Amino acid sequence: MTDPRYDVIAIGNAIVDVMAPCEDALIEELGLNRGGMTLVDTPRANELYDAMGPAREISGGSAANTLAGMSALGAQCAFIGQVADDQLGQIFGHDIRAGGIDFDTPPRATSNDESNPPTARCLIFVTPDGERTMNTFLGASQFLPPAALDDATIASAAILYLEGYLWDPEEPRRAMRRAIEVARNAGRKVAFTASESFVIERHGDDFRQLIEDGMIDILFVNEGELATLTGEETFEDGVAALKDKVPVLVATRGPQGAIAIADGIRAETKAEPVERVVDTTGAGDLFAAGFLTGHARGDTLETCLRMGAICAAEVISHYGARPEADLKALVEQALA
Repeated sequence: MTDPRYDVIAIGNAIVDVMAPCEDALIEELGLNRGGMTLVDTPRANELYDAMGPAREISGGSAANTLAGMSALGAQCAFIGQVADDQLGQIFGHDIRAGGIDFDTPPRATSNDESNPPTARCLIFVTPDGERTMNTFLGASQFLPPAALDDATIASAAILYLEGYLWDPEEPRRAMRRAIEVARNAGRKVAFTASESFVIERHGDDFRQLIEDGMIDILFVNEGELATLTGEETFEDGVAALKDKVPVLVATRGPQGAIAIADGIRAETKAEPVERVVDTTGAGDLFAAGFLTGHARGDTLETCLRMGAICAAEVISHYGARPEADLKALVEQALA
């Protein structure tokens, strides 16, 4: 087996967060679900975008957020995700490449119909009290075809990392199944994040079959996802149900920290102290970034977990799901 070119290559949603302040009256005028998250279609996304005031665009997406953290820690990463040939697609491409991550997926053309939608975006209205009202349009990200994959590139990564959110639409699901086959044939590892309990409710049978078939080497779940995936009521029963089915199981518990089990060896970490929790968006993504970076370089389970906790603590201390502080310096200082 040749030495890998990348530590991790990830497949996930390519989303741009568009955040703008607004008055309470606009929430009412637009009929938004104040403080909640709503999936919207193309016309509604365009309507809301036009209604926004001056906005701040921040590239997001679960797997892309993880790679942003890994790259900041010094890992070599590549991303596969679908954007459209539009302004937000250019923003996403610029941001991810500026973070040192290779991104070569060709953009899709756009049109006025649903078959060629614009780049995915989460339109976030922030009222004076700081509350965020989110409206997510998945757009072009749901149209990632298997043909967009380059087998040689996938085979050149030590770890293939897959985002559960993207399992829902048919085209990306077929693309990820093909990517798993390519990675396994190349002798590489496959990591998978369940993403959210509602995703497991829709596709749990697929996920459980992947686990039973030995297709997943590293599995990331939080406490709620663990319960949904296993059907067990308690955290420890859920862990017991999965620990012998995947080589590496990582389960996070928010303020209670996280555990990892690899080859029968269990390690735990506490959550890192945070002066003030500002925004928990991206906590799991950045935890995975720290853990995978440590794992890729051969660190102990304890060190991998600690790195994950440090990265998660940084991202919840500010708005947005991408790191703002020097993660590498934070980790080095904490582990010194």
